[in-house]
Amino acid sequence: MKIGRFMYKRQVFYGIITGDQVTSLEGEPYEQIKPGRHVYSREQLSILAPCTPTKAVCVGLNYRDHAEEFGHPIPEEPILFIKPSTAVIGPGEDIIYPSISRQVDYEAELAVVIGRACRGVSVQEAQEYILGYTCANDVTARDLQRKDGQWTRAKSFDTFLPLGPYIVIDLDPGDLSVVLRLNGETRQSSSTRNLIFNVPTLVSFISGVMTLNPGDVILTGTPGGVGHVVPGDKIEVEIGGIGTLVNYIVG
Repeated sequence: MKIGRFMYKRQVFYGIITGDQVTSLEGEPYEQIKPGRHVYSREQLSILAPCTPTKAVCVGLNYRDHAEEFGHPIPEEPILFIKPSTAVIGPGEDIIYPSISRQVDYEAELAVVIGRACRGVSVQEAQEYILGYTCANDVTARDLQRKDGQWTRAKSFDTFLPLGPYIVIDLDPGDLSVVLRLNGETRQSSSTRNLIFNVPTLVSFISGVMTLNPGDVILTGTPGGVGHVVPGDKIEVEIGGIGTLVNYIVG
């Protein structure tokens, strides 16, 4: 099942995607998924970011090849940082290149969308708290990351968290292809089977630190092959079983 968030004549709603049709949901999908009365064609709708997280909890260096390309040791436990809700944009929206940065990088990632309040859950319980999965791009001002010695400013600019296009429910995250194309050329290509810490482990570990709210997202890390972007670039993040998230860089 694919769930999206849409706008029709300035009205925002969640809907179930079936082929080229979208059936509205009654309310939000976190407590129950109940189809509503309205059916639209996708051409009638604007596609928005599929959720509105209170925070995005991100995992650094969670693919061995990515840690190695930056010369970092393999972490013994997940390395966490947070991106603010104000960084979120949806499919087709522009990523704004900050004037104070000279090096902005793409990072394709699988995002886990939390379905209900989650605090201190075990690895075995983790799946019960997941609504589904979507594509993410952890855009990073790499020069500022190096300059600051920590990651908050470099990761938190407005527009630095594209999400979408949809949330896919009942998807096994254990072996999904993760591909990023820059202007049509493949720059990242891996699989979630190469994660150092898998999805249930991440949900359990993070929920042991902080409460995850419905709609929050966990970014599971990026594989090797990260690189720079410039204004005018087209970025595509494609994850198997989910779809393709497309955004553009503007100056």
